[in-house]
Amino acid sequence: MKHRPIAAALLLLAGLPTATVALLALGAGLDGAGWRDLLPQPGLVRSVGLTLLTGVTSTALAWWISAWLLQRAFVAGRLGSLLRPVPVMLATPHAAMAIGLVFLLAPSGWLLRLLAQLAGWDQPPAWTTTQDPWGLGLVLALVVKEVPFLLWTAATQLRRDDVLRRWQAEHGLARTLGYNARTAFVRVVWPQLARRLRWPLLAVLAYGLTVVDMALVIGPASPPTLAMQAWQWLLDADALVQSRGAAAGLLLVGLVALCAGTADRIVMRHSPALDGQRGAPARGLQRPGLWPLGCLAGLYGLVLVLLAVGSVSGVWPFPDLLPTLWSLDAWQTVAGSSATLATTFWLALASSAVALAWSVAWLETAPGHWDRLARPLLYASLVLPGVLWVVGLYRLGLGLRLEATATGLWLAHTLMVLPYVLLSLSPAYQGFDPRHAQVCASLGHGRWTLLWRVKWPLLRQSLAASLAVGFAVSVAQYLPTLYLGAGRLDTVTTEAVALAAGGQRSLLGAFAGLQWLLPVAAFALAAWVGRPRRFAAPRRTR
Repeated sequence: MKHRPIAAALLLLAGLPTATVALLALGAGLDGAGWRDLLPQPGLVRSVGLTLLTGVTSTALAWWISAWLLQRAFVAGRLGSLLRPVPVMLATPHAAMAIGLVFLLAPSGWLLRLLAQLAGWDQPPAWTTTQDPWGLGLVLALVVKEVPFLLWTAATQLRRDDVLRRWQAEHGLARTLGYNARTAFVRVVWPQLARRLRWPLLAVLAYGLTVVDMALVIGPASPPTLAMQAWQWLLDADALVQSRGAAAGLLLVGLVALCAGTADRIVMRHSPALDGQRGAPARGLQRPGLWPLGCLAGLYGLVLVLLAVGSVSGVWPFPDLLPTLWSLDAWQTVAGSSATLATTFWLALASSAVALAWSVAWLETAPGHWDRLARPLLYASLVLPGVLWVVGLYRLGLGLRLEATATGLWLAHTLMVLPYVLLSLSPAYQGFDPRHAQVCASLGHGRWTLLWRVKWPLLRQSLAASLAVGFAVSVAQYLPTLYLGAGRLDTVTTEAVALAAGGQRSLLGAFAGLQWLLPVAAFALAAWVGRPRRFAAPRRTR
């Protein structure tokens, strides 16, 4: 009871700006003139169809691939092997992955250069391998990025010892009833895990339907997806065109709500990626492999290698597999962009640190029913379309005179980072064994001693990982940075996406590579901080 005033203050601190931004964003989309201008637009139906095709397909594929990998890893007792490469993949920003896939799949990309060596081509083929009219390149990029996110959020549940032990016991009980290991997972473990992944799934679905930065790099262009079209309208100087863009953003809200309303029935209850026969008798189970994860990790590795090679390439004629001239000019340009690097770093560090501090304070003080009721509000930035969310941010920034200021940009990043940090930290924090507190109290120690000397040291791995997640999310922010920064405060992400429209391969590769290096360094530092402590055995005395 005594902590409720603190929890109320925390909720007001985060909930008030979130609710204000959401209301301003939704209000901007209710302009009747914008809707009257939007509905007759040629290509609108095609854009909506592309949005549904890319968003729903990528979400379903990412969900089923993640479920299949989790099934096989759980059955084989190889969850550690499954999750080992996930932090590096999770740290790769969306825009950097899209740029790397363009380096791989474009008509002059490395994959077709390899094919040209076999076919004897001396010119790139006239194939639409990126920005294809069906959005297949965008679907591939989204699936490659969202599978690690879903695996990571599942890992936050599986790292809770109480939950994992209970599910393993229930799985073993199902085996004794005559089900094989995979069927037991499908019928006993997966329904419980899937329910805990509703918010991550909704975040993936909303992002897939409303993504802009990846669509600018690898998505369809004639016509573009609805989110990309709305973003182009919002950047127009004409107020009526801007209203049209806001109306398109509200239309995206309707699409997200429609798809989310059917996700539970279609996806949560049916998982065709999970193999296993109903009622099959128990029989010997071979140790299953995780080769899809190996393929995914290999694709990440290849993309990063291509970014590295592209960043130091000079002359690179087709169909040569490697450049004929190497140059460090792009990295020298990056090194000279000290203001951009500094802005990226302090924004990511400040927003993730504040989000972590708020999340810890909230999880310590908020009653359970408060937390359950507040989650939809706190997760609003995850499910609202980014193109509409930044309209609300911009209007709030104008009202508070924070446009194009460092403070305004920091607040915008913090609102975007906070739900990801809270989502990643909550399972481990809420799964902390309460017996530690009882033992600490029995020894006469107070709450602060419990936190500083017992609880936070035991949770340091989860705390460090959540901070790294927030850092990576901040580095990857494109729309809030471009809109709130008003072109005066740039980050490596805004620079990389801007360069994607040009032909400077080396500079694009350098900024995309740097965009990847910063989050990877954060995850590496988090792994070092959260490493298990080892104590030297006491020396035996004679």
